[in-house]
Amino acid sequence: MRVLYLLILSGFFIITGSDLRSQEQCKVLLPAIADQYVGDCKKGLANGEGVAKGFDRYEGFFKKGYPDGTGTYTWSTGEVYEGEWKNGKRHGAGKYMYVENDQFIVKEGLWDNDNYMGEVPKEPKVLEKTGIERYSFQRQGEGNQITIQIYLNSNDDISKSDFKAIASSGTEFWNGNNVGFENISFPFTCRLTYFSWNKMYTSRNFKRFEFQIESPGRYYLTIHNN
Repeated sequence: MRVLYLLILSGFFIITGSDLRSQEQCKVLLPAIADQYVGDCKKGLANGEGVAKGFDRYEGFFKKGYPDGTGTYTWSTGEVYEGEWKNGKRHGAGKYMYVENDQFIVKEGLWDNDNYMGEVPKEPKVLEKTGIERYSFQRQGEGNQITIQIYLNSNDDISKSDFKAIASSGTEFWNGNNVGFENISFPFTCRLTYFSWNKMYTSRNFKRFEFQIESPGRYYLTIHNN
């Protein structure tokens, strides 16, 4: 706002002007932490990194007035959550710490819309590999199945021979040139052995790939021969 100052210098009246701009008021839309806020702001709402206080306290990232991103929320009753947020709710990977019946409890894993969904799935382990250039596991959702596709020079390896797939559980199936197992139980272990050409098609070599999956799900494994 424009404020006029009246100065008296050596008998002369001098009027000067100055813009006084108060810091933009920045709102937090979660009532329990809406009393005080210090941090980044956009269009009048907490947006970016900041600290908000009320009955509870939150320090971390905001989006459009709500905790969004990574941050730590401390309840007035002592519980603490460290992890990912979306639209003011626990969402993603995080750790919730609280006391129950005089015992300190840590609940760590995945959250969806403020609901605990379970532990973070463990990454599959490769136990042994021979003649393999690279590989990739993709978890495609809930289930108890794995499909395996083998490549040679970016194409399906249709030249493999003496192929064997030995699994700890499940029923083997084929989908075109891809092998898989359904109705598997976890932890699931599988060993693949076969012969195939090298990338230059100058010799046929022995290939071995053995892996273990501990977390339930529906997986897709791609293997690229050396």
